[in-house]
Amino acid sequence: MLLYDTATRDVHGFEPAGDPISLYVCGITPYDAAHLGHAFTYHVFDVITRRLHRAGRRVRSVRNITDVDDDILRTARRRGMDFRMLAAEQVSRFDREMNAVGIMPPSSTPPATDHVAEMVRWIADLERLGFAYARDGWVYFEVTRFDRYGSLSRLSREQMIALSRDGGADPDDPRKRDPLDFVLWQPSLEDEPRWPSPWGDGRPGWHIECSVLATGQLGPTVDLHGGGDDLIYPHHESEIAQVEATGVHPFVRHWVHVAMVRLDGVKMSKSLGNLVFVGDLLRSTPGAVVRLMLGQHHYRSAWDYQAGELPAAEARHRRYQDCVAGGGWFEAGQARLIERDFDDRLDDDLDTAGALAVIDAAVGECSSASRLRPAQSIAAEMLLPRLLAVLGVELPVVVAGS
Repeated sequence: MLLYDTATRDVHGFEPAGDPISLYVCGITPYDAAHLGHAFTYHVFDVITRRLHRAGRRVRSVRNITDVDDDILRTARRRGMDFRMLAAEQVSRFDREMNAVGIMPPSSTPPATDHVAEMVRWIADLERLGFAYARDGWVYFEVTRFDRYGSLSRLSREQMIALSRDGGADPDDPRKRDPLDFVLWQPSLEDEPRWPSPWGDGRPGWHIECSVLATGQLGPTVDLHGGGDDLIYPHHESEIAQVEATGVHPFVRHWVHVAMVRLDGVKMSKSLGNLVFVGDLLRSTPGAVVRLMLGQHHYRSAWDYQAGELPAAEARHRRYQDCVAGGGWFEAGQARLIERDFDDRLDDDLDTAGALAVIDAAVGECSSASRLRPAQSIAAEMLLPRLLAVLGVELPVVVAGS
């Protein structure tokens, strides 16, 4: 399988070292409902996993839950509820909606709050190794001590400072030795959860959560790590620094990032409030149709959501159902070529739209039940659902005469 690697900036073979293959995807901060951008990201890694399964590979996948950070604590405070209850409510909702669009559950979904003790130990190691320093109960990673900081994002210092500020960090924090130093540990406010640490009671920073959870669940080197491309900097850049500062290299063998979904040309985000929620789509549209719409877009190309895409995906789904329900079939040699072409499209940098085009062409050539069917043939009801399952699309059908 060829995949674009953010670290090398090129498409090359995905060469995992593990069996099972280790895959880590940054999960949600559960303070609000999932939007179409979330669904697109997790759709991509779900298809990667399913394609690897089809190739006979085992995959251990981890998707964390960031159940303690500024956003969830702020929302819980505003709603007057315990942050744990808010997280549980939103995680349950998220799981239902992802299941409805055919996204398989990961092997593990560790919440950050279950692993704070490990984070404290990791931060203490970074401090001992000279990569972290404490000030007034805060602990920071000192980026100038890590020579490769910035190698993933390849941004200028000025760009990194601007993005840090946009993301809620404070480059002007007087406790920092450098504006780009990032928080590993911070004191908790009076109404916030707290855990004991050598620097005083507090809570972990965002970046350390994923470094600890990824390595703790999958080992020091992860075969494939990814998320939305808005996480390249500072989140994934900082993850690399935190892990590789301890002597591990590489932390990740292959970085995969998913482009943003936009509405009216602007990236969908909770902070902007321009969201298309998955739950709203599912009220009127089957999950398989939503999934077909997602599959029409390449994972590295940002795209604008248009309401007209759903009717087109629904019509496509209906054509697939009609082919199967009509008792269609393919000659055995033809079916093998269809499967080969389908796999080739996915293996070429996860060209899901190309894979769907292969199925579209096959449906157009599907022989009807009225034609004499040779002994060496494959029923459409066997072939199409098998291929569509790799894209996470269910094809419930009622075959004529059954």
